[in-house]
Amino acid sequence: MTVTSVLNEPTADAPTDQIAAAQEVHLATTESRENRTARLSTGVLLALMGLVLLRLIFATHGKATFALSDALVPQAERLPDIVLPGVPLVVVATVVMLAAALAFLFGRRLPGWVRGVAGAGAATALVIGFITWAAAGRPLPFQVSNQLAGTLVFATPLVFGALAGVLCERSGVVNVAIEGQMLTAAFTATLVGAVTKSVTAMLVGAVLAGVLMAAVLALFTIKYIVDQVVIGVVINLFASGLTAFLFKAIMAPKPQLNEAPLMERIPIPVLSDIPFLGEVLFRQTWLVYLAFVSVAVVSFLLYRTKWGLRVRAVGEHPQAADTVGISVTATRWSAVLVGGVFAGLGGAFFPASTGLFNDDITVGNGFIALAAVIMGRWKPILAACMALFFGFLQQLGSQVQTLGTPINSQWLILLPYFATIIAVAGLVGRVRAPASDGIPYVKA
Repeated sequence: MTVTSVLNEPTADAPTDQIAAAQEVHLATTESRENRTARLSTGVLLALMGLVLLRLIFATHGKATFALSDALVPQAERLPDIVLPGVPLVVVATVVMLAAALAFLFGRRLPGWVRGVAGAGAATALVIGFITWAAAGRPLPFQVSNQLAGTLVFATPLVFGALAGVLCERSGVVNVAIEGQMLTAAFTATLVGAVTKSVTAMLVGAVLAGVLMAAVLALFTIKYIVDQVVIGVVINLFASGLTAFLFKAIMAPKPQLNEAPLMERIPIPVLSDIPFLGEVLFRQTWLVYLAFVSVAVVSFLLYRTKWGLRVRAVGEHPQAADTVGISVTATRWSAVLVGGVFAGLGGAFFPASTGLFNDDITVGNGFIALAAVIMGRWKPILAACMALFFGFLQQLGSQVQTLGTPINSQWLILLPYFATIIAVAGLVGRVRAPASDGIPYVKA
């Protein structure tokens, strides 16, 4: 009797322990296939990236200069630049990348932590190799402090969006509508900020708009049991059309309604004077500080409170949670609405940084945040780390343009989106969503 026959056609003659053993074998085989597919796909991606670095070796000339201090820092206070040979550094990065690819392709018996180290080493090698090639032989140095400080700025809306996604999906509601929530919040923040000239009022308006769009998501997914992915796409399209219409109807005729107050940087006393780290970490806006405080807050809520336990319970096994008296509907509603708060703050980032609203100003940040949720395994801290990764790439695209590299600027703008596709394609097969994520719950 085969495993498949035992699973599909259990008979009275088949002992219970034989059926259970066959099910375990079947599950182990399926899991092994998924892991093998993810391992091989990641190995192929790393090999392709290694070939890219191999090509860059022949395009690297001269030495690469890395500036640790901002160009505006007085000469007496500047940290010394780091000058490294270009070609040897790119060669080392290529070797590390190809070694990591081999580890994934042929390291079937390697422990998981070894492949994790190989993946981290490959990502580091790719970044170092690319930056070295971009900076080698250029008249201007690569500004390391600007790169890291800009990473925090670009990652801010992604962190807020990722937290919104984590809260929703941990409760069992797929949130594809992060983009629409952020876009609506950005428009509301701009309008409220232009009328009140208050940053606080602008943030409050953005939060209310984010919560309102989250309520629409919760209404259709939890109460009316609409397909969660479909309604998420509909909300995104609705938000795009609505904000474009209101922009033309309200802001275009009256440009003064499209002049939101900018959020200024707030240096933290003493800490902002620390060499290098002060420039990077402690001279940001309040919204940047709030984003990373929010990561700690959401982690505390999910893992250290009764409410967080209930959220995780209804996301994993709503039937069991309902049996012990937990309201699945109320818990999911609360998680989606709290997620709307963070999506609203993410949307407020755009007018707070630019002072105005444009059509589709969020430019896909909601979808990148969703990718950060998946890559971060639905955990707040890991999702925030993935948001930092994508923020790093966004800043890298704009930073490399100033060095005069022979790459079209449009390709550099597309860099974070390419990275999103590559990262999700390579890693999504190795993560597991909450068991009831995307599955509506109907009380019997």
